[in-house]
Amino acid sequence: MLRTALRNVFAHKARLLMTVLAVLLGVAFVSGTLVFTSTISDAYQKSSEKGYSNVDLAIDAPTGPAAGAPGSKPGDEKGLTQATLEAARELPGTESASGSVTGFAALADKKGKLIGEGWQTTGGNYDAGRDGRSEDARYPMKQGSAPKNSDEVAIDAATAERVGFEVGDTARMSVDGPVLEQRIAGIFNTDDGNVAAGGTLVLFDTPTAQRLFAQPGQYDQITLKAADGTSQSELKSQAKELLPAGAEAVTGKKLAADQSEMIKKRMSGMQTAMLVFAGISLFVGIFIIANTFTMLVAQRTKELALLRAVGAARRQVTRSVLIEALAVGSVAAVAGLGAGVGIGALLRSLMGRLGATVPDGPLVVDGTAVAVSLATGIVVTVLAAWLPARKAAKIPPVAAMSSVHATATTRSLVLRNTIGALLAGAGTALVLLGAGMDDRESAQIPLSAGAATLLIGVFVLTPLLSRPLIAAAAPLTRIFGVSGKLARQNSVRNPRRTAATASALMIGLTLITGMTVIAGSVQQAIEKMATDSLKADYTVSMASHTPLSADVERKLARDDQVEAVSPMRNSAAEVRGSSAFLTGVNGESISDLTDLNFVSGGWDGLSGNKAVVDKETAKAEGWKTGSTFPVTFEDGKKTRMTVSGVYEGNEMIQGVMVDTGTLDPHTQQISSMQVMVKTKDGASDSAKASLEKALGNNPAVLVQTKQDVSDSIAKGFTLMLNVLYGLLAMAVIVAVLGVVNTLAMSVFERSQEIGMLRAIGLDRRGIKRMVRLESLVISLFGGVLGIGLGVFFGWAAGEIVGLSLSTYSLVLPWERIGIFLGLAALVGMLAALWPARRAARLNMLTAIKTE
Repeated sequence: MLRTALRNVFAHKARLLMTVLAVLLGVAFVSGTLVFTSTISDAYQKSSEKGYSNVDLAIDAPTGPAAGAPGSKPGDEKGLTQATLEAARELPGTESASGSVTGFAALADKKGKLIGEGWQTTGGNYDAGRDGRSEDARYPMKQGSAPKNSDEVAIDAATAERVGFEVGDTARMSVDGPVLEQRIAGIFNTDDGNVAAGGTLVLFDTPTAQRLFAQPGQYDQITLKAADGTSQSELKSQAKELLPAGAEAVTGKKLAADQSEMIKKRMSGMQTAMLVFAGISLFVGIFIIANTFTMLVAQRTKELALLRAVGAARRQVTRSVLIEALAVGSVAAVAGLGAGVGIGALLRSLMGRLGATVPDGPLVVDGTAVAVSLATGIVVTVLAAWLPARKAAKIPPVAAMSSVHATATTRSLVLRNTIGALLAGAGTALVLLGAGMDDRESAQIPLSAGAATLLIGVFVLTPLLSRPLIAAAAPLTRIFGVSGKLARQNSVRNPRRTAATASALMIGLTLITGMTVIAGSVQQAIEKMATDSLKADYTVSMASHTPLSADVERKLARDDQVEAVSPMRNSAAEVRGSSAFLTGVNGESISDLTDLNFVSGGWDGLSGNKAVVDKETAKAEGWKTGSTFPVTFEDGKKTRMTVSGVYEGNEMIQGVMVDTGTLDPHTQQISSMQVMVKTKDGASDSAKASLEKALGNNPAVLVQTKQDVSDSIAKGFTLMLNVLYGLLAMAVIVAVLGVVNTLAMSVFERSQEIGMLRAIGLDRRGIKRMVRLESLVISLFGGVLGIGLGVFFGWAAGEIVGLSLSTYSLVLPWERIGIFLGLAALVGMLAALWPARRAARLNMLTAIKTE
């Protein structure tokens, strides 16, 4: 039986190749994902550990209002001072100690463009020690010297080499808006993980860095190197006495471990997402493999019956089919693993070409990737072949000798349709339940469960659905005469086979359509929000979404083109005893820059102790126009505010708003999240150029119209969709192979019939047309089901999105839906090329004699 099984595998090489390819693609995606994420994660972890190699203890500054101290108020926080640093240097277990302060520092290249991504361009301080002449061990100088005054900086060697900076060059940069022109005093080496990953690090002298990124005389972190004979835990114990309230001391070992864990979690999300698509490909592959082995069993009915007649037991017949599956799965799994390693290497290389630089490191192919890939390919193939194997074993020898096909009984079809209807009904009910819930978190569970259940239910029902849906294609097929009629009849001759073939394509198009519907609807909601809530022609913000300097607002106000300007800045506070943020706006001009619907009151007279609040906050606090509430500002001063208006908030504008004249005197560092601008002649290229010129043509500052904001968000969605389309293309490719496989076997199975058609006058062109139309009908059947389900799931998921996006409404992307339907038709046409040619080339006399 073993020899018989292996002989059957190698006797049909084309069939073997198609099945192997179906499994190989799924396995390659799994192994490629594991290799890629392991390689990137390992490179980041090693880079991170290297960056902490000279840190035995880190003291982090207190964060947030009250700095964690009991009974303290906003403004009470005390950071790490020079006195803390000196005390750390005096600890008996300290060999050296350095204070650091870091923040966003956008560096422009020689053409004035921002280097890298905004959040990867960081700034820090060069700690020259007590005397101001010592070397900072963290940043050994490669060329030049350390920055010594406010107009000098040092640049990391990787950035200097990439951009072409040299000592003595002038570098243009920005920290919070205004352009700084600094002389490059030195170029340094660093083990900083951000730099290793393609980021940029700019060093200032300590007083300048403190002024730019924190407060004069304060540090964000103090790092200590232990003296010989002192462990990290001992040094931590010694440092406890000098910690300010709310500060925390962390050992270098824990910092490296935490960083590694953070990287693992970050990569875990990417790995999970990619593995989901790998699972989809394998799930689609299961249909193909099961379909393939079902047809193999049908074609070999007489052969298996003969084996049973000469003494083979049912178990032996089952084992024979499973051995074939094991052989196919093993070959596909090994080939898929090899292809996956190549995919992992290609993805890493692709990241570099797209500008997402990652640290150097070897390609990691660990035991997990090998074991999971091999197990996946083999187990999936064997499980997919198990039901056909059982069916083969149950064939009565005498009955099988006289019939090639074992038709499904009416009872089995009724049972299948009943189960499918129950699953589809339950799935639909769960999806509707989730879509109708008001709690976003709670709604996700029934929606996800319902979507999976409905998808399975529709798959089970596809044999029943195939007849009416394919019958709807009769007007199309009738155009092609006899070939069209035969193609439609062949499509519904074996509903189960048609269903299994169409389902593979259905799953891929369901996901693609659903995601497209959601993305398009969200994009329109964001555009509507920007249009409805803003009158401003422009919004000005930092590329890194960090705060803007108050100087930006003043410069814009002086521009001749500007008619009205208002910042939006946040300040920590306490409102009725709870931590909150106050948003500062220009009370005189804000009504000219926003278009919010007020439930009561308005912007008029927003000054002094007056505030406007969004409807949700007012409802939660029980406020209405005229209500008063206590406020503790950032500096600890207290007052009572009066509600002068309640407005309909959205994701762009919400919260408690007060006049900047009220807020600014209590704010330690005045900065804005964005500045809204209205120009005299409206939005135009000249107005935008004028604003950018007023800000020094700063590459770190974004001057955007409402359309620009919408387009930037759309760019993110487009990128996400393109990635998803690329990943789901794998499932579509597998589905194409399934159609090819099904048609090829169907042609073989119907050789005698095709020979008879040729004999009675149907020419080769007619035969080709018949097979192509059959493929087209099956593919369109799967496409229609997939698009229908995708729209339904997109609508349901959109109802949940709408809970947190007030302007959300369903948008059906008809153009893309048409493209998807065209894609399904193209899949059918391409898949039929080889089987149609094979059918047309059959010798009619030989085919007629085929049994």
